[in-house]
Amino acid sequence: MTDQIPLRRDEASAYIRTRYRLPCSEKYLAKLAVVGGGPLFRKASRFPIYDRADLDAWATKRISGKVSSTSELKVA
Repeated sequence: MTDQIPLRRDEASAYIRTRYRLPCSEKYLAKLAVVGGGPLFRKASRFPIYDRADLDAWATKRISGKVSSTSELKVA
């Protein structure tokens, strides 16, 4: 049931850092909310809230597939 409770921005950044080991701060999510490119979110009054499924989708897009050499990585 707790998976369905939306996360506030501080909780969302901690979730990304803990679950995916990606650097992610509250300030970074706030910046992405302005310029775009971040996870989907909603507003609850004045507070942005994030669903775990949207955070998961965003984080997995940032992680490459498995490679045996850095030369296999595509430059985006």
